[in-house]
Formats: sequence, structure tokens, C-alpha cells
Amino acid sequence: MPIRVRLGVMLAERNVKSKDLAEYVGITEANLSLLKQGKVKGVRFETLERICRFLKCQPGDLIVFDDDSRAENE
Repeated sequence: MPIRVRLGVMLAERNVKSKDLAEYVGITEANLSLLKQGKVKGVRFETLERICRFLKCQPGDLIVFDDDSRAENE
């Protein structure tokens, strides 16, 4: 899939624990883990906003489009 979630990278860069982020955002650690792995079909804007506020980042820092993967499928 050409969309990659970089939440794990952002957590590591900021030395933040998943547990702390999940608590702040108001979601379970299990759901945060699924989000980190890119195994979700969507995310609410409210959730994305809270993640960005906690990590002091932009949505584009968390979600990237990897066009190179498209060439592999052709």
C-alpha cells in the first residue's frame, strides 16, 4: 500500500511512550498499536488532531505517500 504510517518513528524521535500517547488521545493502547502498524482503514480527524498536538507535529509527519510502491505492483 502506498500510504505509510510513521507514528512509531515519531514516537521514537520524541522519546514518547505509546501508553502516554494513548492516554492523552483517549484510545486504547491496542488501537494505537494497530494505527502504528498501518492496520486501520481510517482515523478520525479528532484523533489525528490530538496525536499531532501531543507530538507537536503535522499530519504529514505521521502519514506519507510512498509512490515507489506503485511501480512494484505494475
